[in-house]
Amino acid sequence: MSTEVSGMIECRPGARLWGPDDEESVWHAAIDLFLLNNGNAYDALACIFGIRNSFGFRPLAEGRGFPSDASEDLQTGYAAYSGPPDVHGTTWITWAELASTDWQETDSSGTRSRESVAGDKIHCGPVWSVMRTLSELHGAGNVRLVAWFH
Repeated sequence: MSTEVSGMIECRPGARLWGPDDEESVWHAAIDLFLLNNGNAYDALACIFGIRNSFGFRPLAEGRGFPSDASEDLQTGYAAYSGPPDVHGTTWITWAELASTDWQETDSSGTRSRESVAGDKIHCGPVWSVMRTLSELHGAGNVRLVAWFH
């Protein structure tokens, strides 16, 4: 049985201007992952999110759940998947976390690096490009990818 990934990139434009705790610093949906996704790469899902992790990566953002401060568009998109049992995992990661990741860290076999399975030049490249651009505008901690698996 295959595992599909869905989700959205969000950003908080107001946080850069007024600070993350200001009432105007809410999350906004930026782009649906569907528009950037060109298929599933299980090794990338394992590396980043711990999903189907037979590769032995130390996941960066495993099992964090759905963010309580999600944008309205993200909540609507997520609700369309009905939740469990259709959705079997939800998590999120900020660009700040991704930017500080050791991309040379390997899986448990020591043969495959994070960069080789989830770097800029392969499957995740378009997602990282959008997140990087948004972080230049709004700050790395104010851009996140929220993903769920079904």
